[in-house]
Amino acid sequence: MAHRGNILLGRIGKVHGFEGAVTVKLEKIFYGNLPEMETVFLEIEGRAVPFFISWLEYGGGNVLKLKFEGYNSIEKISEFTGCRVFLTSDPENTAATINIMDLKDYKVILQDNTPLGIITEIIQNPGQWLITIISPDKKEILIPFHDDFILKINHSKKTILMDLPEGLTEIN
Repeated sequence: MAHRGNILLGRIGKVHGFEGAVTVKLEKIFYGNLPEMETVFLEIEGRAVPFFISWLEYGGGNVLKLKFEGYNSIEKISEFTGCRVFLTSDPENTAATINIMDLKDYKVILQDNTPLGIITEIIQNPGQWLITIISPDKKEILIPFHDDFILKINHSKKTILMDLPEGLTEIN
């Protein structure tokens, strides 16, 4: 499920300590050769989700200890056990390479050119981003902001072209 162009750093092994840190079992190429990094991407349900590193400890060998900003408890971090950790996200992997908060007030257009509405709110849920859209008839629509649904983002026109699964907009 990994996107082309991603560089696999390793896989989250287990929770370390009680402050929300995890151990990452590194890929062999990184043993003793760890790059500087402020962000990593966790593969969650097949997509790369950016996480900011708040603390890192590496003493050589095949294990790296990491702590992510905003994750300060065992409960919060344990759901990521087993996730693959990437250094980069594919440049075409739109959601991970832009600041999602900048998309407020963008117009969402469906693949058949039907306007869905304007993004009024961006919500960060554990493991995925949600966007609130107000439709032309003032209906509130909540949809996951998932790379697989995004066809194109046009920053100059402030539009996002999306291909949504059938029935997704009716769930709300």
